Amino acid sequence: MDTIVDAHCHLADPRLYPDLDGALARAAGASVSTIIAVGAIDTIETDRLTVEIADRHPQVFAAIGVHPHNASDCDEPRIAALTALARSPKVVAIGETGLDCHYMHSPANAQERALRRHLELARALDRPVMIHCRDAERRLCEIVRENGLPPAGGMIHCFTGNAAAAQEFVEFGFYVSFSGILTFKKADALRAAARLVPDDRLLIETDAPYLAPEPYRGKSNEPAFVRRTFETMVALRGADASALAARICDNLARLFRLPAH
Repeated sequence: MDTIVDAHCHLADPRLYPDLDGALARAAGASVSTIIAVGAIDTIETDRLTVEIADRHPQVFAAIGVHPHNASDCDEPRIAALTALARSPKVVAIGETGLDCHYMHSPANAQERALRRHLELARALDRPVMIHCRDAERRLCEIVRENGLPPAGGMIHCFTGNAAAAQEFVEFGFYVSFSGILTFKKADALRAAARLVPDDRLLIETDAPYLAPEPYRGKSNEPAFVRRTFETMVALRGADASALAARICDNLARLFRLPAH
């Protein structure tokens, strides 16, 4: 079985954490070699727990930040706490940050301020930025154009846009990551985008415990299920599975400065 990765999940989430050892064992059984666990949701305690998980498990690395839903809480004490947490060598990215104009759990101006602050923080800490974008591709690109992509680069997680948006993100220098949505019956536009992202900018993820792929849709997602997304990606691109798996692993290692597989 080809080794693959999960570029974005939430291991500290209450739906995953109680069975963390089981989830990691099942991921290993599915040949998922590396997992990027993301804090960001709710309070700084989620980030702290995520870093603790990464510190305990050699195959897990952490991303820390403030989710757009919680952007109203992205004040300077929160940024200072994130900066302190980033001293851990297991913290490999800043985020997820970004814009969510679908749910609007935080006002647009708060989301934009938080995004700019995360771009600054990623630049200062020399880490890539992990971006959440929902119904906000145009504005996100404007802000990144104004502020610049951090030198360490960035990733658009759980990409949900069309082929044109994917192309624009690639031209900015982002990696583009696809989730289990790729397997959904009505996701034809997303599948079209997935065919066009260059091999050297392609990533896959679960966003677990959210967005379980078919045939697990409606259940709690977990890192092992990234294999279904990978299989769908192989079929869409008409790719050699081993070659694509190796390329995606290399992409993850390059973006997050991890040891090569």
